[in-house]
Amino acid sequence: MNKTTMSENLRSRIVTQGVQRSPNRAMLRAVGFEDADFNKAIVGIANGYSTITPCNMGINKLAQRAEAGIKVAGAMPQIFGTITISDGISMGTEGMKYSLVSREVIADSIETACTGQSMDGVLAIGGCDKNMPGAMLAIARMNIPAIFVYGGTIKPGHYNGRDLTVVSSFEAVGQYSAGRIDEAELTAVEQNACPGAGSCGGMYTANTMSSAFEAMGMSLPYSSTMAAEDAEKADSTEKSAFVLVEAIRKQLLPRQIITRKSIENAISVIMAVGGSTNAVLHFLAIARAAGVELTIDDFEIIRGRVPVLCDLKPSGKYVATDLHKAGGIPQVMKMLLVHDLLHGDCITITGQTIAEVLADVPNEPSSDQDVIRPWDKPMYAQGHLAVLKGNLATEGAVAKITGVKKPVITGPARVFESEESCLDAILASKIQAGDVIVIRYEGPKGGPGMREMLAPTSAIIGAGLGDSVGLITDGRFSGGTYGMVVGHVAPEAAVGGAIALVEEGDSITIDAPSRLLQLNVPDEELARRRANWQPPAPRYTQGVLAKYALLVSSSSLGAVTDLNLFRR
Repeated sequence: MNKTTMSENLRSRIVTQGVQRSPNRAMLRAVGFEDADFNKAIVGIANGYSTITPCNMGINKLAQRAEAGIKVAGAMPQIFGTITISDGISMGTEGMKYSLVSREVIADSIETACTGQSMDGVLAIGGCDKNMPGAMLAIARMNIPAIFVYGGTIKPGHYNGRDLTVVSSFEAVGQYSAGRIDEAELTAVEQNACPGAGSCGGMYTANTMSSAFEAMGMSLPYSSTMAAEDAEKADSTEKSAFVLVEAIRKQLLPRQIITRKSIENAISVIMAVGGSTNAVLHFLAIARAAGVELTIDDFEIIRGRVPVLCDLKPSGKYVATDLHKAGGIPQVMKMLLVHDLLHGDCITITGQTIAEVLADVPNEPSSDQDVIRPWDKPMYAQGHLAVLKGNLATEGAVAKITGVKKPVITGPARVFESEESCLDAILASKIQAGDVIVIRYEGPKGGPGMREMLAPTSAIIGAGLGDSVGLITDGRFSGGTYGMVVGHVAPEAAVGGAIALVEEGDSITIDAPSRLLQLNVPDEELARRRANWQPPAPRYTQGVLAKYALLVSSSSLGAVTDLNLFRR
């Protein structure tokens, strides 16, 4: 078969002589196919558009631009929808349990549409956090030519001479509860934090994953930091359509691009830009879908050799649009490449290697900006995403350890069985400096869904306790979280992990430099507690959360849902 045409499977069904030919062609004619189109490649456009969240509300225009580009490039586009859950809107509610679940739903829906309709390639467009890993899971599974298009970042809000993001609003709640700001300022921050379309503006999860996909070679250069509302985002989308159709002609497949080396490139960039802890979870899942060996310990190895080069929120000063103006991800990648921290021979969706893509990018960033630091003056000498282990997390836990003023804390455990009960205690000023908060039964199975803890962590920051209180959880953290917080604790409480055995007042040590998470209780006492522990009854007995809790793996393995299907 000529590789510029549609898939052999679909073509064979459509051109079959006799009565089977007519229904297939008739259906396609109804959606716009003409005689000449039946020999063209069919390209799916996985459209994450919705008005649920500002992250995705501008995507439909991009899908239409992609559609036009695919037609001009000589293929036939077919648009289909996929879902999103707004993490920012569902944060702190029961609805947040559906966020990580939506990653699997998105992956399954894209796989179902593309494979069910025998598409020859797919252009996936997403905005909110789980759109990106969800799409990439499907792309890796299907292994048909594909490209990811980021819907774009939101521009910063402004108030009193400072840039705002959605995290500013969460932190303002904590500041108000602690009496540090009045209601008028709280309202002003809320009104100005999110000025329009686009994903959360700091180096939170959405911008982390878009940056990583660009570094991995599955998105076009510079596309990951463009603002959603700028014309260049639509132009880049159209260019992505042309690049994808060419990849279909050449049969350049995702698993040729998503390799161990390219994933290492992505992780290196995540470290250099100060990205989200969620990237650990998502890349463990993506690697598995692509058939690439990757463990949680690999992140720690890369962390040790890659510096943090960018001064970006949540812990820094700048937002993604500032990074874009300073040279974007290609500038960061070039710095890593010239210092032998990037695999330049990795192929990209354009057909060029990483080294070829970066050939004209300067070795050092411009001196008239300080978003991207010079190589000899990084923000931090080593990466920020650390894997902590100890008797509280034998499979590992994940923390951002750079910029923490108190990297070692030993204090009494303050134990909460849910995010809500913890937040109530913080807002009621029941948490004191030196405490180590434990939020458990919020893991992949226990939640289920592994909720993010932006509300309590932002409340801690807002109350002025960010440098003096520790927090550990088997749940997740928003990309907007910073401070002495440790998430993804595995094994989780719901399966009998040691976090389930912690009692109020127990001594806990978080030691970032030593990558240690330790419950300071004798082994004999822990054995006694374990003998008395009983697994909790399932919180859900039907529907998607019940299915997810039954299937999901440990966070240390990426919280995937197809790991143990044939081991039951």
